[in-house]
Amino acid sequence: MKLFIQIPCYNEEQTLKTTLSELPRELEGFDIVEWLVVDDGCTDRTIEVAKANGVDHVLRLTRNQGLARAFVAGLNACLKLGADVIVNFDGDNQYRAKDIPALVEPILHGKADLVVGARPIGEISHFSPVKKILQKIGSWVVRQASKTDVPDAPSGFRALSREAAMKMNVFNEYTYTLETIIQAGQKNMAITSVPVGVNDDLRPSRLVKSIPSYIWRSVGTIVRIFAVYRPFRFFMTIGIILFGLGFLLGLRFLYYYFITDSGVGHVQSLILAAVLLGMGFQTTLVAFLADLLAVNRKLMEDVQFRVRKSENGKNEEKTSLE
Repeated sequence: MKLFIQIPCYNEEQTLKTTLSELPRELEGFDIVEWLVVDDGCTDRTIEVAKANGVDHVLRLTRNQGLARAFVAGLNACLKLGADVIVNFDGDNQYRAKDIPALVEPILHGKADLVVGARPIGEISHFSPVKKILQKIGSWVVRQASKTDVPDAPSGFRALSREAAMKMNVFNEYTYTLETIIQAGQKNMAITSVPVGVNDDLRPSRLVKSIPSYIWRSVGTIVRIFAVYRPFRFFMTIGIILFGLGFLLGLRFLYYYFITDSGVGHVQSLILAAVLLGMGFQTTLVAFLADLLAVNRKLMEDVQFRVRKSENGKNEEKTSLE
């Protein structure tokens, strides 16, 4: 059994040494434990620090592509190198490395395909009240969309089995955390969470550049999740609301026209009702079309999984990793 600990990094020169000093080199249940750093277009000495502190593999991306793409690139590299279990860890030493055994235990015993580390959100002092609220909202949305019970969906500290990693696709360029859980739930993977601790904050979060920006991107991510993974429910809800508003305005016009004989003064209601009814009907049609596209996407993902399984056999391939 081979465990890979992957660390997506973007300019982590100041924090990476501390992070690596805590990672295990041996773990019960695994014959080999290796570390892989994803160089997401670093412009500082991150890679020199990584090599000086015992990192086994470095995957270099030609430019900064963002956390989500770095995460996926790391998964693919680990699979090509023969990983049986992959642990994702942050380069800023946010998480406690001593919790890795607890994180991989459900996978080792065949109880889970994906394990997410649940942080004590309410107790983290460097999280602002707004961020704590958005973390909880994001987790609730993921639970609704994935039909899972993950208490800390935005947590990046997680472990994946080999098969789970081959099934993952990430379309969001901002973050991978919410989307991967929803995919796992829709693909009937076994998902669980284990409590994990966090370390003191070594640097400001790069995902939260400002509270307004974080709110905007979080809301956008949540809306996109529903549109992509629950398209029928998403568009049908909008369609019903629009159609319902148009219907009520139409009734209002009819009331004044037939009951009070003053319908002439309410033509605006009739026009708006017609527009809303039309929009509602069209959005309902979009719901059915989006549902058909979602079925097609699932079929394509199944084909992609089979291709990945064929390409990433247990025999290790040549890679461009250092």
